[in-house]
Amino acid sequence: MSILQAIILGIVQGLTEFIPISSTAHLIFASRALHLYEGGDLQAQQLTATIAVIQLGTLLAVLIYFARDIWNITYAFVRDHFALLRGKRSEAAQATERATGRPARLSKDAWLGWLVIIGSLPIGIVGLLFKKQIEGTFTKNLWVIATMMIVVALFLLIAEAVGKREREIEHLGVRDALAVGGAQVLSLIPGASRSGSTIMGGLFAGETRETAARFSFLLSIPAIAASGLLEMREAASHLPQESYGSLAVATIVSGLVGFASIYFLLRYLRTHSTGIFIGYRLIVGGIILALLFTKTIMPT
Repeated sequence: MSILQAIILGIVQGLTEFIPISSTAHLIFASRALHLYEGGDLQAQQLTATIAVIQLGTLLAVLIYFARDIWNITYAFVRDHFALLRGKRSEAAQATERATGRPARLSKDAWLGWLVIIGSLPIGIVGLLFKKQIEGTFTKNLWVIATMMIVVALFLLIAEAVGKREREIEHLGVRDALAVGGAQVLSLIPGASRSGSTIMGGLFAGETRETAARFSFLLSIPAIAASGLLEMREAASHLPQESYGSLAVATIVSGLVGFASIYFLLRYLRTHSTGIFIGYRLIVGGIILALLFTKTIMPT
């Protein structure tokens, strides 16, 4: 992989990781256009490893963008649980109870930490169970990608139509964690889009668009970190050593572009629906299916 190819992959990853149009699908398209890792099971594993490592750049973008939220959640989580171990409740937990009028053993930030943990369990379990299939050629198949582009677009369209879009992030509960975390499992299939699936789940649960996106980004931290760190070990065995420098460049570029993408999407969803992304997914998915039916391109 050359430096130019690395920069292109980094830009594609950064632009599409957080916008609900499927980063993995676009990285697969880009790798084909750039003639990277073509054909065979080993090449599929190399591409999977490359994608997962480049995603660490966008993980860094999330960590920087949400640094204050992450600190607040982590600090509150540790503080409130130490207080409970001493048989007490933190002042923040008591303030939460006074504000809501309901019994509260944890503050809002500490509770949000638990929701991130609960929401991360489904993708962690399914990802480990189907690791071989995820790394194989099936999930690089354009029939699969095109189908999921369209399927998730249709579900996102339904979610926009039926979702109440009333609940803010401080109102989230276990139902939200399971709905969004369960939807995140779809992102294991290229074309589904992690952000698209999780925002869809949030809208179905009655969250506002911005809340669904923010919770989606918080859930991305353990998911991307686990995938990227696990695949770094795989990358060492599957990728040639001369590609390490290019891989680092792609990761840095993806982080810079990813930060800008987060900034854009959160502000866009405050006043707009996901309609433009739904339309894009339907058009791209339809074009790919048409090309496959006419055998203009091959599925793998």
